[in-house]
Formats: sequence, structure tokens, C-alpha cells
Amino acid sequence: MLATLVTVAVLVAVLLGLVWSQQRRLIYYPWPGRAPAAASVLPGSQEVTLDTEDGIRLHAWFVPAPTAGRGPAVVVCNGNAGNRALRAPLAAALSRAGLSVLLFDYRGFGGNPGRPSEDGLAADARAAQAWLAARPEVDPRRIAYFGESLGAAVALRLAVERPPAALVLRSPFTSLTDVGRLHYPWLPVGLLLADRYPSADRAADLTVPVLVVAGERDRIVPAALSRRLYDAAAEPKRFVLVPGADHNDAALLDGRELVGEILRFLEGTAVLGGPDR
Repeated sequence: MLATLVTVAVLVAVLLGLVWSQQRRLIYYPWPGRAPAAASVLPGSQEVTLDTEDGIRLHAWFVPAPTAGRGPAVVVCNGNAGNRALRAPLAAALSRAGLSVLLFDYRGFGGNPGRPSEDGLAADARAAQAWLAARPEVDPRRIAYFGESLGAAVALRLAVERPPAALVLRSPFTSLTDVGRLHYPWLPVGLLLADRYPSADRAADLTVPVLVVAGERDRIVPAALSRRLYDAAAEPKRFVLVPGADHNDAALLDGRELVGEILRFLEGTAVLGGPDR
């Protein structure tokens, strides 16, 4: 009996050690290789590079607004998979509405050097915001942040550090720990996680208008988690539940309801409501 218990304990320890050492492979899913050429996906967009504070150069696409002059803009913080090309339809829709858009890939994504981590993605987002705010065709007082899923946690942290004119969170979660417990109930996630993304704790420090969009049938980040994150934020805020939508459905990528809700929300802020609102 003792030998059996020791064997089981050793196997459990080995399994937990393996999960701990490989956990970021379970969190971040970059597609191999570089993203396609910007012009082949988003006509009129520009290939640009962003330099982070820790010396990493990131590839990005800038989509200028169709109107001249200094105007509103959006920086898009991607989810945990793919590359910026997947967000091209959303960028195109926002551009048609008169917004400049910056799509960028995190370290380790889209052919970028480095390895993703919570602090690394935060540094990448700061580099993206700084680059966009310095553009001559962008009014830095009229920048919104958009974050999807894991990127919602990245955008929220950025909004606390560098408040935007508005914040849009699509399928946000309270913390990565809560998501991990949901999908891996047999693991001591709270003890193992290195990257925790404690968004609900950070939401209390938000000082900007917030839009939260959730999918009714989201199986990766259930709407209940998004609602709890919304409840943790102060007013002004708005919660939208997209009927029947799962996490990666087109309705939550660039669907008409999603884009419409984003634009209506931004019209009530300084982003599209004018620089003096």
C-alpha cells in the first residue's frame, strides 16, 4: 500500500511539474510564420513596426482613416491565437466608420521574436498605444482600446495604466485563474499559474467608459464571467449579450451587431462624439 501511494504521489508530482513547465503552451497559440502582406488583406493599410521598452520589434498594420486630419483611432489587442490577419475584417469595418486602426501581433506571434507572457504582452500593448498616439493623423485624446478574450485582459491593464477615451472588451474574463478552473477542474490552477491576468481586480481602477460584449453560448469564456467582470467596473459602462454566439463565431469577430454596438458606444464618448465631449 505504501509503495502504491508513493508511486501515485510521484506520478502526480511529475504531471504537475510538466503542466507547470509547459503552461504557456496551453495559454498562447501563435500561428507559425509571419502574417501575410498587409496590402493583400487590407487594401490601403501600411506595414509598420513597434519597438517595446524591452527591445523587441513587433510587426503591425496601420489602417488610416478615410478622412483627412487628426481623428479618432482604435488599437486592437488580439486574443491568444492566430495573428493580426484574423482581425482584418473588424479593422476594415472600423475604418469604414472613420477610425484609424492599429493591428499588431504580440511577441512570439506573427513572426515576432520573443516569448509571450503576461508582462510581455503588457509591454507590447504599451508600445502599440505609444506608436498610435504619436501618429500625425491621430488625435491622442480620441483613442479607444479594443480587446478580445485574452486581449481584453491586456487592453484593460493598458487602460488602467494609460487611460484611453473608451474601452471595448469582447468576451473578457474575471481572471485567467477562473477560466483555468473552469476548463481544468482537476488541476490546482491557482497554485500553478504564472500568468494570472486578474482583470476583475484591475477593473476597479478603471476611469473610462467601458463596453463589454459577450456571447450567449460562449464555451471558452462563459457570459457569466464577462458579466462578473462588467459588474466590477464603475460607470459609465454598457453590457451587450449577443444571442446564440459562441467564442469564435463570426458574430463576435466582425458581426453586424458587434460592430454596430461598438460604433454606437463610441459615438457617446470622445472617440466619435468629438474631441470636446
